[in-house]
Amino acid sequence: MTRATRDCSDDGLGHGECAGTASSAPRLPNFKAAAVQTAPVFLDAVATVKKACSLVREAARNGARLVAFPEAFVPGYPYWNWITDPVTGGAWFERLVRASVLVPGPEIDLIRRTAREAGVYVVIGVNERSVISLGTLYNTLVFIGADGSLLGKHRKLVPTWAEKLTWAGGDGASLRVYQTDVGPLGGLACGENTNTLARFALLAQGELVHVASYISLPVAPPDYDMAEAIKLRAMAHSFEGKVFTVVACSTVSAEIITAMQDVVPNAQERLQRESSAFSGVVGPDGRLVGEPLIDDEGIVYADVDLGKCIGPKQMHDIVGHYNRFDVLQLTVNRREASPLALQEPLSAQVQGRERQATTSRDSESRGSVGTRTRARKQTQ
Repeated sequence: MTRATRDCSDDGLGHGECAGTASSAPRLPNFKAAAVQTAPVFLDAVATVKKACSLVREAARNGARLVAFPEAFVPGYPYWNWITDPVTGGAWFERLVRASVLVPGPEIDLIRRTAREAGVYVVIGVNERSVISLGTLYNTLVFIGADGSLLGKHRKLVPTWAEKLTWAGGDGASLRVYQTDVGPLGGLACGENTNTLARFALLAQGELVHVASYISLPVAPPDYDMAEAIKLRAMAHSFEGKVFTVVACSTVSAEIITAMQDVVPNAQERLQRESSAFSGVVGPDGRLVGEPLIDDEGIVYADVDLGKCIGPKQMHDIVGHYNRFDVLQLTVNRREASPLALQEPLSAQVQGRERQATTSRDSESRGSVGTRTRARKQTQ
């Protein structure tokens, strides 16, 4: 006796649906995540991308399926905003604009090819240049699939403090979770991991793997422990959402310090401070998975088992049974912000429709004539 089968469908949320031997059980993969903690080749996009590709290959050789990079890694972070005035920093802004990248663009294509060859997912922070304005940059996280596809990008919604001198704010169009073979994947950049509504927006889309990208910030107030603050935010998101958080933070290299000494003579004193960088992985119980990296360069690896998200969610599922959506509700504006909305005058719209109608009638007329001509030839 032969068992009847039919094609399976997939709703894109990790649930297959078909008769016979298929299962609608959720896909809860086990995989190794890698968080890169390193410095860019400062203000050199091509060299930084090549460095990133080398690190992707290294992480893949060590079994990683997901590789996370720091915030604004390509081609670097605008530290001058924190140590000098806006006028002096203007020359450095121009250098950053010239070194920024387009998404998509040739630099991103190189990372995509490397991701495809290595078979890994990559999340990397870049300075994205506007395609229409030389004065506008975005702090952007780029999501790349293991097949080399450009899954999407997220532009930091609100630049933090002095960052407003460099970056424009993003929009809700990029506040998305991507369905991948390593689970529903989302991410936020640095300080917006403190933004409760942005984090909830990702959790409410089913996020189970969160990438939190950061920069080392030694120029913070004296009583501010940057590494501890990064860890605290990652633990909060993981515990509240019952998800895994992969944290990747940059470091401040001697090259960056030397460059900033051209801005202020005490740059070394201000940019060298312990406990300024933290990278690691936090589990759905809010605890670290494996050992993190603090300040030192390297790659942190951790085993991720999304099945471990189930138990904690039975107690507190803030995007499910542990909430009251009839009382509390979040609305996300997904429209892409644009500097120009073209509205043609009514007369132009009418003329356009008339031209389309005329073209359509002419096309039908030519087709009709051709048909009659062929008919006459066949009759003769």
